[in-house]
Amino acid sequence: MYEILNKINSPADVRKLNENELKKLASEIREEIINVVSKTGGHLSSNLGSVELTLALHRSFNTPEDKLLWDVGHQIYPHKLITGRRELFHTIRQYKGISGFPNRDESEYDVLNTGHASTALSAALGMVIARDQKGEKHHVVAIVGDGSLTGGIALEALNQIGHLKRRIIIVLNDNKMSISPNVGAISKYLDYLQSGQFYVKTKEMIRSVVELIPAVGKKMVELAHDIEDKLKKLMVPGSFFEELGIRYIGPINGHNIEEMEEVFDRVKKCTRPVLVHIVTEKGKGYKPAEEKANWFHSSAPFDIKTGKFKKKNGAPSYSSVFSDTLIQLAKNDEKVIAITAAMPEGTGLIKFKEKYPDRYFDVGIAEQHGVEFSVGLALGGLRPVIALYSTFLQRAYDQIIHDVSLMDLPIVIGIDRAGAVSGDGPTHQGIYDISYLNIVPNIIMMAPKDERELQNMVFTALKQEHPVTIRYPRAQGYGVPLKETFEEIPIGKWELIKEGKDGIILAVGNRVYPAMEAALELKDAGIEVGVVNSRFIKPLDKELLKRIEKEYKWILTVEDGVLKGGFGTSVDLFFRENKSFKIKVYSLGYPEEILPQGDTKTIHKLYGIDKDGIVNKVKGIINKRKRKIRDLLKPS
Repeated sequence: MYEILNKINSPADVRKLNENELKKLASEIREEIINVVSKTGGHLSSNLGSVELTLALHRSFNTPEDKLLWDVGHQIYPHKLITGRRELFHTIRQYKGISGFPNRDESEYDVLNTGHASTALSAALGMVIARDQKGEKHHVVAIVGDGSLTGGIALEALNQIGHLKRRIIIVLNDNKMSISPNVGAISKYLDYLQSGQFYVKTKEMIRSVVELIPAVGKKMVELAHDIEDKLKKLMVPGSFFEELGIRYIGPINGHNIEEMEEVFDRVKKCTRPVLVHIVTEKGKGYKPAEEKANWFHSSAPFDIKTGKFKKKNGAPSYSSVFSDTLIQLAKNDEKVIAITAAMPEGTGLIKFKEKYPDRYFDVGIAEQHGVEFSVGLALGGLRPVIALYSTFLQRAYDQIIHDVSLMDLPIVIGIDRAGAVSGDGPTHQGIYDISYLNIVPNIIMMAPKDERELQNMVFTALKQEHPVTIRYPRAQGYGVPLKETFEEIPIGKWELIKEGKDGIILAVGNRVYPAMEAALELKDAGIEVGVVNSRFIKPLDKELLKRIEKEYKWILTVEDGVLKGGFGTSVDLFFRENKSFKIKVYSLGYPEEILPQGDTKTIHKLYGIDKDGIVNKVKGIINKRKRKIRDLLKPS
């Protein structure tokens, strides 16, 4: 199908290509990425922008001996296509397929597993120290997105890199976006560097003239490199990286392979830290992605000709319901402030920004700062609501304990993408938030069974004088009617949906509807089980639990989260602390293992937390108890 790409089995094959073949390969790589992502979904625009950069890196550096560390991994698809995974590329992000991020288990070319931003600089510096300690000579290259520089850990790493002055190469892939357009002073500074075209054009003009001078031309060019720092400080004053002790080179056209190779070959000779500023276009080569790069960052399947995403059931997403409800509530309460961390579209808060721009803040990829910023807002008498993905909330755990919890502040945290998440794999599974928040004092934890209940939970949360979290999945709702008015939910009160005589299911959040479906199927089999919407993970509904203890022999808890420290653990601990041992608690959730990538339906089925899994578990409980009774009745 592809003239050049089908012949590429390793970077060694890329190094043999001439200029025309490289251009053809870049075009074929883009075509393959578009074809596959249109079917599977995935990170499209960032990967289309990194094609030439990837080829230039692998041509300039002797990989895998030289180490390439890709920060975040949103730019990894071209890398995978030329490092022996071309024939598996159609399986990307699918169950048992290749990962959409760097994965050390897949290839020796994947040096660091990455999914969260801003980590590669620290890891790269560690690898540099290890290299130097062992007397090795290879290069260590960290490829970092401009959005990643807003992360505190990246700035901490830059600080030490400049201090230690070890030989390390940083490639800054600057496309002016992380997922959405970047915000903050660092983003503006990079824009300023990009806009310094007078400096760039002047340097190139001088170089081209000097090279024409016979005999001394090359020596003069070498001399020009030595005085480049002084020239730069004259025309680009106050260089942030230079002041840190990191040599800055750029900006360089990230779609010109020859130019990048020339620069990389030069920086390989540097004996101190150097940062190469590469400017790329997110979505390059596919017009819909160029025009709406943020929407194609983490793309759903789409029609290639029109660029339109394939529709699902038509119900609104939980993210959009969360945002719409917040907008309605903010209308009557000027204290409501919305905060996100570089995810305005993903969290739905882009709509809040459009309605109340002065009460919306995007802190960039800086979750720790975002939560601490919310702390200050709350201390100042405002009502901050911060929406973060579950997997990224992990990064602000210290702030949650040290500030939000200990000061018992009225901050609302919308935990988006909670539970298993399709496609992105282990680094993005939002399965830990119940467990890591369960032990934190003062926090109220909610999970809605559907989009209407989410409306009421946002309304309820803003009435509390304590921190409140609301976890909801990356999914569309069930199509239940939404309302313009909201109802306050009594804190810690569950909803008994169905009575039963054989046992009872306590389901959390998105597991309530599967539990109800399971109960109906079990009824047809002659098994009557009750169902409870355990909408408060914390505090527990102790009154209902005491009633359940009197009326039932066993409980089955179901949650889209890890079992250890989870909701089921809390229910079991409640009975143990009350010395109630006559009721048996069974639990469904995830074991202590790394979840595979795949769509949520597959993952739920694999771990038995879907309707069929609940049915099978209940039947297993019933049969086990029957066998136990028969054994007790056997004559001794």
